[in-house]
Parts: sequence; structure tokens; C-alpha cells
Amino acid sequence: MSDLKKYKRVLLKISGEALSGRTPTLSQSIDQDMLHKVAADIRQVVMQGVEVCLVIGGGNIYRGVSGSKSHGIDRVTSDHMGMLATVINALALQNAIEQENIPCRVMSAIPMQAIGEVYIRRRAIHHMEKGRVVIFAAGTGNPFFTTDTAASLRALEMNCDLLLKATKVDGVYDKDPVQYLDAVHYKTLSYADLLSKKLEVMDATAVALVREHNLPMAVFSIFEKDSFLNVLNGTEKHTLVTE
Repeated sequence: MSDLKKYKRVLLKISGEALSGRTPTLSQSIDQDMLHKVAADIRQVVMQGVEVCLVIGGGNIYRGVSGSKSHGIDRVTSDHMGMLATVINALALQNAIEQENIPCRVMSAIPMQAIGEVYIRRRAIHHMEKGRVVIFAAGTGNPFFTTDTAASLRALEMNCDLLLKATKVDGVYDKDPVQYLDAVHYKTLSYADLLSKKLEVMDATAVALVREHNLPMAVFSIFEKDSFLNVLNGTEKHTLVTE
């Protein structure tokens, strides 16, 4: 039996940087080819009957923490600016998904009725039960919390079977595989190991949430062909993190 049968509903967390493509430029914060690659990957999974929701970061446009440190902007204000960046990415991805003929809704933690729905848990679940992809924008709606934490929170609220963290590399390594050729890939990890080894796949708050509720997480490369579907099928190289 395919591993895909185990998953009724999943949440995909994509960093804003991933939407910039493999070789981002200062003039191109959203790479259109990458945007449509992600949308096509999502379509493949939806067509298999899996309900999909997403959380997107905003680092390709603005990062709240770095903006506060480097530009002297008040942290709360800077985090709100970062939340708005995630909304821009969510709208761009919504458009790409709809071009794949998959219905999609953007739900924002900060009310923006003119461009998206306000996040309401029961409404989000209803959308997915109707076959619509739901993109959760604006993080948790609160400063001092990352979009990784938002992903953990929404995955638990949506009763997801799996949280997928899409990154630039094909799983978790003991050190940066881009810089070190001898970096060791972990096929499986416990959440305790993730924290004790300080592997920094997600921040500690995000890890604590999913660990407490024993929600498994798969870490994989978003750049590989058909990687989203292949991870769910168990055929793509990735790291599975569980308790």
C-alpha cells in the first residue's frame, strides 16, 4: 500500500526564500517558474485526494527579526511588516494554484477582507473538505512568533496527519551540506534530537508544539521534481521527525 493512503490532510510550510528560486536576485523576490512549480506540485497531491493547506514565510520580501536588528525598527512594527510580506506571497501562490484549476482560499490572521478571508478554524476545515487548498497568511497574527510556529499551530488546529517543511536541501543534516561535503543526512530523527543537537530546522517554539501533540514532520527539498507528492508516497529523500 502506498504511503499516500496514510494522509488525509497535510500542511505544507514553504519559506519565502524558496519562492525566490535556486538563484534569487535582488530585483526578483518571487520567481515565477518556482511559483508555478510549487503550484503544480500542490495540484498533484490534491488530485490524489489529499486535503492540503499551507503556511508561507515572507523572508524573500522582508524578515521581521533582521529588519528590527539591522534597521532599528521597533520589533513589533517590524514583525507586522513581515506578516504583510507573507500575505503578498500567499496571494501570488493563490493565483498560481488557481491557474492549475485548483480552487484556493487565502485566510489571513490579520483581517484584510478586501483580499482574503479572516482566519476562522471551522471555515478553513470546511474549505478543505470541499477540495479547496487553504493558504494561511500573516503568521499567527502576533509579533515574536515565526511562520514556523504558525505552521505548527495551524497543522494542529486543522488536525493534519503530517507537517511538511519544504527547504532548500533534501532533509536534515548534522551540518550545512552546502558548505561541508561530509555532512551526514538523517533519515529519521526524534524531536528531542532535533532540539538537543540544535539542528535549527524549526524554532524551539514550533518544535515544542508539534512534539507535545506527537505530530510527525517531514523535511525535504522543494526544488526537486514532484517532491511534494513523492515524499507523501515515501519515494523522495527526506527526513522524518517524530517523537
